[in-house]
Amino acid sequence: MNRREFVKKTLGSFVLANASGSLLEANAKPYPRISLPHLNELKSPLAIAMWDFSWLLRHYEGGGFEDWGLVLDQLVERGYNAIRIDCFPHLVAAGKDGQIKEEFYFPKRDWKPVSWGNGASIYAKVRQGLLEFIPKCHERGIYISLSTWFRADDSHRSEQVQGLDEFVRVWKETLDFLNEHGLLKNVIFVDILNEYPFWHGFSWLHNEIKKRKGQNGLDISDKAEDEKHLQSFNTSKYNKNQINFYRNFATDTIKQLKNSYPSFDYTASLSYHGQVDWQDMDFSEFDLIDMHIWFIHNGKISNPTDFWNMKKENDIKFRQVNAAIKKVWRENKAEFINWMDGELRKIAHAGKKYNIPYGCTEGWGPLGWLEHPNLDWDWVKETGEIAVKLAKKHGYSFICTSNYNQPQFPGVWNDIKWHKKLTSIIRQA
Repeated sequence: MNRREFVKKTLGSFVLANASGSLLEANAKPYPRISLPHLNELKSPLAIAMWDFSWLLRHYEGGGFEDWGLVLDQLVERGYNAIRIDCFPHLVAAGKDGQIKEEFYFPKRDWKPVSWGNGASIYAKVRQGLLEFIPKCHERGIYISLSTWFRADDSHRSEQVQGLDEFVRVWKETLDFLNEHGLLKNVIFVDILNEYPFWHGFSWLHNEIKKRKGQNGLDISDKAEDEKHLQSFNTSKYNKNQINFYRNFATDTIKQLKNSYPSFDYTASLSYHGQVDWQDMDFSEFDLIDMHIWFIHNGKISNPTDFWNMKKENDIKFRQVNAAIKKVWRENKAEFINWMDGELRKIAHAGKKYNIPYGCTEGWGPLGWLEHPNLDWDWVKETGEIAVKLAKKHGYSFICTSNYNQPQFPGVWNDIKWHKKLTSIIRQA
């Protein structure tokens, strides 16, 4: 059964209940109709924005995502036609006790500003959120990549998932839930775990990798969410046992999910880190490569600017680091562009080797940036334009303009002209 036959057979025509309980036809509004091809069938690359878990956890007054219809209209206005979101599989699925839970508490345990996710302690209804949000995306012709960061909440569900079978179970139950409600119509691919095998809250996986290292293993599972990326890159590589373990875990997960939902494209998104080389992955079961890379990964930018220590205590270094990055960038710009060009070429080579599409849903300038009086967005926008053109040159199938394409970053979000310029480049056939 091909992809379109699967969608037609399993979804058909349906109606959805909105928040007030009234019935709403799925295609009631005159937005562009959406087909469901594979990535390699698209006529032009996707302009994709990373909305992670913020789409739900900032869904409150002043959070940026308080009005889903409004921000999705703004997304379309800026030229984007895809988003990557956390669908919280460990919270959608039943817990170890077999019980479905509708509402979860996400406490904020400090008063540090956050770039992504809830800026205050909140309650959120995950299933209801998906039921309301995904149809709004479909109505507007927006493709969705389902992903997960295994975000922690007060119920500790992320810690209850132990092992491959449990991981596959929560994903399958989530896809079942979405399928039963007709919410897979615009899913373009499934990312089983964010920036595999590092940047997520799946503690079992972190602990199993650590076991295979011994006492010197790198354990980031207990670090603050906004500090996970800000690690030193001067770390030893994983050993052979660790590499084999995380390669096999991803491969086995994808194989099992394909048995239940064979029509979808699957991946585990990846990122650069000195501890683990993305080129150690086995992509034979992957249907695409989603590789996240930033200019700040180049040590010639991050080390002399003290970037990795910027947030260690408070915000007193922000102005200094902001100025230092601009200076180092200005003096070595051509070298840095050549470096990024070379890295994107490697990623493209891997995609071509395995005959699968490749792209980037997060990337380009700095990590961990935020709205602040002593930080500006000039370098974010400049590096975004440079990298978009390089990614297009190397045949990327989906391209972000930055990882700050969210309304809580007005310095980027409100520059409509910049977004339109870059998304028009991306979406040219």
